[in-house]
Amino acid sequence: MNIRIAITDDHPMVIMGLQNMLANYPHISIAGTYQDGTELMQGLEQDLPDILLLDVQLPGSPGDELAPDILKKYPALRILALTNLDSALCAHNMLRQGVKGYLLKTTNQDTLIEAIETVFKGGEYVEPEMKEKIAQLNEGRTRETALKFTLTPREKEVLQLIVNGDTNKDIAQKLHIGFRTVEYYRFNILLKLDVNNTAALVKKVLRLGLAR
Repeated sequence: MNIRIAITDDHPMVIMGLQNMLANYPHISIAGTYQDGTELMQGLEQDLPDILLLDVQLPGSPGDELAPDILKKYPALRILALTNLDSALCAHNMLRQGVKGYLLKTTNQDTLIEAIETVFKGGEYVEPEMKEKIAQLNEGRTRETALKFTLTPREKEVLQLIVNGDTNKDIAQKLHIGFRTVEYYRFNILLKLDVNNTAALVKKVLRLGLAR
């Protein structure tokens, strides 16, 4: 068994750590490493791996937007999300888009290898604790009736500015918060409203009367 892996993460230290970790396993090799979506898409054209370790919170094109585009172009590629977001909503959304696994960056080495091998063999890997959270999320509630109550005041501010057409940079300046903080809010809003991109977000928000 030889598993070829590509890694996409905007933090060089994370990439280096994964490379060092995976170097201990002869049956796993690194096909490429990328720090953003543009690099990734160019790299996949040149060398398609078996498995892509994909960070969810990438600058520019986040992992949740990249995943469906990647899978449409490369349906045989298996994606394993590797993220700091301990969110059942995020995991649910990524899996619904065709991602084969969801792992936190705090996971241990044995679990990472198990996840890689499971996904390579055609399975799906989600840690038991996250599976339970997803099950609870899906039990007895519809997101559309709950989302008015789950959006925080700050998320509602960010949402209105997104609807107004402001960029993440504009929003960061207007609200006096960091650019990455805006990305985090934007990502949470997309998850809570169960949409995959800004155009769908705006359409749904206006339909539900969540913004003007």
